[in-house]
This record gives sequence, C-alpha cells and structure tokens, in this order.
Amino acid sequence: MSIFEYNGSALVAMVGKNCFAIASDRRLGVQLQTIATDFRRISKIHDKLFIGLSGLATDAQTLYQRLVFRHKLYQLREERDMKPETFASLVSAILYEKRFGPYFCQPVIAGLGDEDKPFICTMDAIGAKELAKDFVVAGTASESLYGACESMFKPDMEPEELFETISQALQSSVDRDCLSGWGGHVYVVTPTEVKERILKGRMD
Repeated sequence: MSIFEYNGSALVAMVGKNCFAIASDRRLGVQLQTIATDFRRISKIHDKLFIGLSGLATDAQTLYQRLVFRHKLYQLREERDMKPETFASLVSAILYEKRFGPYFCQPVIAGLGDEDKPFICTMDAIGAKELAKDFVVAGTASESLYGACESMFKPDMEPEELFETISQALQSSVDRDCLSGWGGHVYVVTPTEVKERILKGRMD
C-alpha cells in the first residue's frame, strides 16, 4: 500500500458560473481500520479561497499550518488577501522545497480570483501544478471521481445545481473505494456567501 493511501481520502473541486464547490469525504482510517468519521480535509484560507489536502493526514495538518502562517505574513505585508493563483504558486514552492523528503499530500486549491472568476487546481507531492477549467480530483477515490465528474459536469452551473452535481459525484465515487467514504463535506462558494453542508452517506 502506498503511503498516500494510508489514511484514505476523496477530494473534488468543481467550477460553476461565478462560483465553485469543493467537497471531501469524512473518513480517517489506518489502512482498512476506520479511526474517525468526522475528519476535515478542507480548510479555509480566506472567504474566497479553500484548500483540500488528500494523502497522509499528519503531513496534511503540518502543511496546512505552514500555509496559514505564510498567508498571515502575506496579509500583514501586503494588507490584502492572496489571490488563488498566487496561493497555488506558494503551495507549489513549499512542496518543491521539500522534494527530497516530500509532504505526502496532494492539494486541491479552489478560489475566486479577479472579477469573481473561479480558479481550481491540484498538484502532486512535489508541487507540479495541474490547472483545469471544469473539475479536479485527488485521493484514493480519484479514479472513480474522474468518471463520475466526467459524466455529470456541465459548464456554467448555478450554485444549487453545482452542489447537487458535486455531491452525487462524490457519493457515487466513494461507494467504489473502500478507503474513503462515511459521508461528505461540501463547500459552495459564491462572491457573496459560503455554504457549508454535511452529507450523509453509506456507513460501511
């Protein structure tokens, strides 16, 4: 078993019309043993920027603390929030800096940039960015997430339809992966509000 699969995870971000959604499962496991069913993989950097960290849970928490620290320094120096594109470059640089002993994480970054244009991207453990215009996925359920998102995604969805689509994609994908699941956590972010919802899923 790969170290990236040790705790199990499923992460997906999707773009809508001037909005985006980011969702994850809630299982924390040690290989096939479930430890917790309310684990948070998605964290808020500021009101219009979120990051999800799949992979090894301990590294995800350490990396998140470093990112919050660097973002607070940026806010103090620049007196503004970081743009999603800038933040993606920061995450990439931090990961690449540790390339010889990497953080075993695959980040998914989602945010609203200039003129509330949605931005999503993911990267590997050494910070190689993968930008997308529709959706990005990460974690042990990524293969089934690709299939579900590919068939369900439509461009320019409104926030409610986007929530429904990303939730259905997540739920159907984690059912096909034994290392992730136990419900879901969904954020839908528009220029004016952030909606957070907990999904109930199969508990096996």
